[in-house]
Order: sequence, then structure tokens, then C-alpha cells
Amino acid sequence: MMKEQSKFFDVSKAHLKTLGVYVPVVDRVHGAHHPEFHEVRRLFDMMADKIGKAGKDIPQLTEEFLQLRQVTDSYKVPGDVCESYEAVYKMLAEIDQAYHG
Repeated sequence: MMKEQSKFFDVSKAHLKTLGVYVPVVDRVHGAHHPEFHEVRRLFDMMADKIGKAGKDIPQLTEEFLQLRQVTDSYKVPGDVCESYEAVYKMLAEIDQAYHG
């Protein structure tokens, strides 16, 4: 396994469970004032599904990460949100960085 693959799997495994808990809550709490988070949730759900189905292979997530960076302004955290919202963006950015090596 390539080093980049290993890093992606380590980082995504470390964050996916937490993101699975945080993303729906942040969407419910902040979605009204930050409708872009609905798209973050949709993209995260697609990515988590692809990662789960890929098994030991690296899933094709280039398009999802591109869209996430556009929707989140490269994971820029809005000033009026909670720590969980900030944590979601930080974890997604770390997975993105590990994916792109």
C-alpha cells in the first residue's frame, strides 16, 4: 500500500465516526442560518458511503472534495458558529489533505 493511501485511510478512519455524529447535528442546529451546510452534509454522506463501499481501495472523491472546497470557501469557518461546526470543517480539511497527499 502506498504511503498516501495509508495516510488517507488513517485520517478518514479517525474522523468518519465523529463526523457521522457531528454533521447531522450541526446541520440541524446551523442549517437555517448557514444553508450551505445542507450541501456539506449531502457531500459528506456521499463520501462516507463511497469510503465504506471501497473497502481497501481508495474511493474516487476528487469531485466531492472540489465541491466541498467551493461550498465551504476552502473550509473557512463562519464567525457565528459553535465548536462542533468548526471541528467538522477541520476534520473534512484533514481528510481532503490526506486524500490529495
